[in-house]
Amino acid sequence: MIIVIAITAIVGSMVAVFLRGPIESYVAQDRRARLADAADTALRRMQRDIRLALPNSVRVTDAGGVFYLEFLATRSGGRYRAQGGGDILDFTLADSSFDVLGPAIDMQAGDRIAVYNLGIAGADAWAGDTLAAYTGTAGGTTSIAFAAKQFSLASPGSRFQVVEGPVSYVCDPASGTLTRYWGYAIAAAQPTTFAATTPRALLADRVGSCHFTYQPGVTERGGLVSLTLELSRDNERVRLYASTQVGNQP
Repeated sequence: MIIVIAITAIVGSMVAVFLRGPIESYVAQDRRARLADAADTALRRMQRDIRLALPNSVRVTDAGGVFYLEFLATRSGGRYRAQGGGDILDFTLADSSFDVLGPAIDMQAGDRIAVYNLGIAGADAWAGDTLAAYTGTAGGTTSIAFAAKQFSLASPGSRFQVVEGPVSYVCDPASGTLTRYWGYAIAAAQPTTFAATTPRALLADRVGSCHFTYQPGVTERGGLVSLTLELSRDNERVRLYASTQVGNQP
């Protein structure tokens, strides 16, 4: 019996040695897959949001190794009446309403109307130049009412956008987090701090490093946002890169 026990122990040790490698490899592969899935989900969410950004509203900054990506999120848009019968949008004075050409637009309290945002002095939504607060009732409408404003420039295509508000993605490798913020006030300066009451959602943890860049484009008709996100866990690292085209034709 003692001999059988000893032989069984030896055989068991040998089997364990042979099984250890495959098991550790499986665990490491599963860990990398989970990290890759978490990073891919976060980047896909960011890309989906960025594609809905108001033209020429994306801005990126790096403060102390923390990357901030901010833009004005739009819900919908359409074409305003520029001529003919009906309520036109007048650019010669402070107007307060216009008719929509086409189907009804779904509006909500707190929305803003943007017209021909170029992101330059005099036509910058962050400075309030191209935005007006919606004052009508919530629901579908073909007549847009807003706080009286004289928009400086008319859109060549008579287009307008419905802006929900600002959105920020903050990647902080020191705390290992990627967080989405929304529901705060529009300001000319890009925020690097947020109030404790600002709505937020954690997109990813275990962030080892990240990098955001924005290239507005040579023709100014389209920009490119580049996103790099690295997640790490138990000496395993996964780095993913994604890029998103931004339509900058207002």
